[in-house]
Amino acid sequence: MALQEQLDRFKKQQEKCQSTLTSIAASNKVTSHKFTPAPAAPSVSARAPAPAVKFSNDTERLQHINSIRKAPVGAQIKRVIDLLLETRLAYTPEQINDAVYVDINSNKAVFDSLRNNLKVHYDGKRFSYKSKHDLKDKSQLLYLVRKFPEGIAVIDLKDAYPTVMEDLQALKAAGQIWLLSNFDSQEDIAYPNDPRVPIKVDDDLKLLFRGIELPRDMIDIERDLQKNGMKPATNTAQRRARSEVQGMSSKPKPKKKKHEITKRTKLTNAHLPELFRNLTDNKS
Repeated sequence: MALQEQLDRFKKQQEKCQSTLTSIAASNKVTSHKFTPAPAAPSVSARAPAPAVKFSNDTERLQHINSIRKAPVGAQIKRVIDLLLETRLAYTPEQINDAVYVDINSNKAVFDSLRNNLKVHYDGKRFSYKSKHDLKDKSQLLYLVRKFPEGIAVIDLKDAYPTVMEDLQALKAAGQIWLLSNFDSQEDIAYPNDPRVPIKVDDDLKLLFRGIELPRDMIDIERDLQKNGMKPATNTAQRRARSEVQGMSSKPKPKKKKHEITKRTKLTNAHLPELFRNLTDNKS
């Protein structure tokens, strides 16, 4: 009996162990379906290459800016004055740097020269163009010309405002001013044609003026002007005397006869035969 009980107890233990193993196997099967292995970390060689560093595509502009800032002071000032003249606007140093790449704040020589320039006005903050005559339109231009009955040089009016030359031609076409050339400087002079003092010349006076016979020689004309108390604008006698003197001095000097080596020439440099090649040729 005791042996049979031990056998029964052993079978029960075997069945219990079998059921335990079966449950463990079932649980391992379920977890194997749920588990998804993590992807392996990529190796260093398999990683995507880093983007290449892009250099600036504005190299030419930067080189241009650098050449401007290394240019002489006069060249930089000209760039600024040209900007002020063309636009007729007031610019701060920062705006000038953006427009023409002249860094005024970093260049004391340029700043001082620009501030003291006769063509530049500086109010403490901005630079602007300063013309010789402060004019804005055609009416102010006409008023200024009428203030100079002896005439005013056109070169002093060219930079007054952008359309001043067109207004001068318009005033000339309207008969309000005269534009005449100066014989000395070959520059135009603007004269007023004041309509308040019209001059009407009688036909008899015109005929009398045209009927006066003038001397043919300019010296006689100058002498008659001096007799009537007028100073001639020219001095023909002095000009002719000067031209005669210059003509005498300008005569070409006679050329000296070139000495050639002959048989009778005393040879003192016989050790230099190339000097006497001409003499050798003449002998032959």
